[in-house]
Amino acid sequence: MTTNTINAVKQGLNGTIRVPGDKSISHRAVMFGAIADGVTTVEGFLNGEDCLSTITCFKKLGVNITQDEERVKIEGKGWNGLVEPLNILDVGNSGTTTRLMLGILATRPFHSVMIGDDSIAKRPMSRVVDPLREMGAQIDGRANGNFTPLSVRGGSTKGIDFTSKVASAQVKSAILLAGLQSAGTTSVTEPALSRDHTERMLEAYGVKVEREGLKVSVKGGQSLKASHIVVPGDISSAAFFLVAGAIVPNSQITLTGVGVNPTRSGIIDVLQKMGASLTVSNEKVVSGEPIADLTIETSSLKGIEIGGDLIPRLIDEIPVIAVLASQAEGKTVIKDAEELKVKETNRIDTVVSELKKLGASIEATEDGMIIEGTRSLKGATVNSYGDHRIGMAMAIAGLITEGQVDIERSEAIAVSYPSFFEHIDRLTK
Repeated sequence: MTTNTINAVKQGLNGTIRVPGDKSISHRAVMFGAIADGVTTVEGFLNGEDCLSTITCFKKLGVNITQDEERVKIEGKGWNGLVEPLNILDVGNSGTTTRLMLGILATRPFHSVMIGDDSIAKRPMSRVVDPLREMGAQIDGRANGNFTPLSVRGGSTKGIDFTSKVASAQVKSAILLAGLQSAGTTSVTEPALSRDHTERMLEAYGVKVEREGLKVSVKGGQSLKASHIVVPGDISSAAFFLVAGAIVPNSQITLTGVGVNPTRSGIIDVLQKMGASLTVSNEKVVSGEPIADLTIETSSLKGIEIGGDLIPRLIDEIPVIAVLASQAEGKTVIKDAEELKVKETNRIDTVVSELKKLGASIEATEDGMIIEGTRSLKGATVNSYGDHRIGMAMAIAGLITEGQVDIERSEAIAVSYPSFFEHIDRLTK
């Protein structure tokens, strides 16, 4: 177990950094490249533990994948080139790997078994398993397939018209991936629009995707063609330094090449509504994804209400948004965020418990939290509970505390942001 110590920054955070590649897009680039025909190259790949788990799993499925720093080369096998793995597929801590691979394996004519770490073993899989079973896949596991380990015997599947109870890109993606190799048309309708990286990237790989409001459809029998993918900076990682720049006195930070996909950019909306001094510049589209440079300065903030359709667009950023709200004038209410309970930790409970240790005025609700702002924070020992986003949120809080913050189990941060503490150091010099 690793403990990192963070102290308040007196001189501010200043400079320019490029955050690591987008985790969601990095996962998909490898997966789609593996099932495509031809050689795919990926630039800006996130060399974090979760995405490396995806590479390891597809190597076990017979795909040749090589890495050179942030560049990945995938020698695609096509759908029919995947082979039955000799060993169990270990997804590590990655829920994306688990759920999206279920969609791919559901149509493959062989048997495979997936397992992950203790955190993955607690995360619900029936939201993906049930619709895939409806399509004809044979999937079993603990609690009737709701938890890992999961056993998959794929084969002949048929398209379905599925209405999801949750706005989840992982659920949507798994079903669409299975639909590409199923008879007929497969459709997914969501209660709100979740991130659309799968739809955009499938199109980059030559797949026809139909979108109509909250409904996405694909026809079966489609193959993928190799592509060159450039991965933008991960806005979920950028969010930590956007918050830091807004709350640490005398700060100005520029983050270059950040993905600003509208299904993911809720953190920008929140910062603007709270009154942050945020500038978006150099906007362009790369590999089907919009990117931009983001510049944030120390800001005077006010509390707001965050809920409804905004939640799926910032669900991963809520831990650090809670830190932001602790420094805003007035009350911030976060609601409609029940999905936080089934992340790497129950993020409602962990955010509230750890920020309370630092002296924040924060209370949990059934579907979110209420934060009373402008409370001074004090040093304490906190715990990431093995959740990378909790660890990073506590580190950002530590930049403004009176006294040092010791973050236990800080090694979890490497899952999505291996250079996180290095970037903090760079901005303080």
